[in-house]
Amino acid sequence: MYFINHVPFTFDDVPESLWYDKEVLEIADKERRYEPEDLYKTSFYLIDEQCHPMMFELDLVNPELLPQE
Repeated sequence: MYFINHVPFTFDDVPESLWYDKEVLEIADKERRYEPEDLYKTSFYLIDEQCHPMMFELDLVNPELLPQE
């Protein structure tokens, strides 16, 4: 999951080989769950504010953490 100021805007798919990995599942169970609609709403909020880092040029503190695509 990728965030900007604690607002989620996109995510990476988990490789199928890790879907049933106990360590990965334990980590995931401790994190907040997001529904597709959550990302839809927050992503469009960032777009409306012209703050979506994948659509607008922004000065970011840590751009190396963004998805490469």
